Amino acid sequence: MTALAVFQLLSKRRDTDSIYRDLRQRLGRGILLGLELFVAADVIYSVVVDVTFETVGVLSIIMLIRTFLSFSLEVELNGRWPWQNKD
Repeated sequence: MTALAVFQLLSKRRDTDSIYRDLRQRLGRGILLGLELFVAADVIYSVVVDVTFETVGVLSIIMLIRTFLSFSLEVELNGRWPWQNKD
């Protein structure tokens, strides 16, 4: 991703603002994918280990934090709330 942006900057194929926005979108989407994979891994881990109130509590807190981060990043990338129309 970064190498492509550097190449585009050096070859001056596009303006700097559009290269920056494109790189930012790609990095954000990668981070969102990673957060979703971490959530899935935590759910699988919670099924495998001994289920206690402590592990369920820790899992729920981690899931809330990661869900908030995903939501915030999605709003930042799209510039609108998820329930708003694209128009």
